[in-house]
Amino acid sequence: MRVRWFQHVPFETLGRIEEWAENKGHVVECTRLFAGQSPPEVDAYDWLVVMGGPMNIYDHQAHSWLEREKRGIANAIERGKVVVGVCLGAQLVADALGAKVHPNALKEIGWFPVMLTAEAKDHALTNAIPHRFTAFHWHGDTFDLPDRAVHLAASEACANQMFVYDNRVLCLQFHLEMTERGISGLIENCRNEIVADQYLQSADAMLEGKSHLQGGYAVLDCLLDRLETITQSQSR
Repeated sequence: MRVRWFQHVPFETLGRIEEWAENKGHVVECTRLFAGQSPPEVDAYDWLVVMGGPMNIYDHQAHSWLEREKRGIANAIERGKVVVGVCLGAQLVADALGAKVHPNALKEIGWFPVMLTAEAKDHALTNAIPHRFTAFHWHGDTFDLPDRAVHLAASEACANQMFVYDNRVLCLQFHLEMTERGISGLIENCRNEIVADQYLQSADAMLEGKSHLQGGYAVLDCLLDRLETITQSQSR
């Protein structure tokens, strides 16, 4: 399988998703949008993974490549590819599916619990993961649910944390792929966002939360395994 991922800034990488893909023997290739690379033709990959970044999906003036990226994501969905969106990537995918992306009532930065919805507990994608788990967050915006999407998870600060569309498009507002180095990179490059607020932890608290990483990887691996199984059975 060929996995293509879109990178928006050097300090936000594929993280654990790359390890998962390589352990499966999949080919992993990156499009560095911030460096001027353009999304490839849809036939060049089987899965598209759209990662995070500190910009907003509507920052077209500062990041002219966003328009090209949005067209690339929409083409991938239209052509029936498996698409995974993480944080900013989830917002971009939601936008491509016609949903509104807008500021959330509260910023959510740090380690906070995520709870599955009632629909998720019976869904083939999520019925084997814990009903409550702790994930890393770094977002101020959120997405509305696209039409026909299944709402899978929420948190206290943000109602829409995860959804699946057509059993092949999976979006996570939170970060299960994050590594200790990735958290340090976010803190270093986005430190101006770390201010006192209800759902905003200090840099020290975020770094001390690294004990949650392995639990997040187990959830992520299960989600990706299930997504692969479901989409392979659909394509037969």
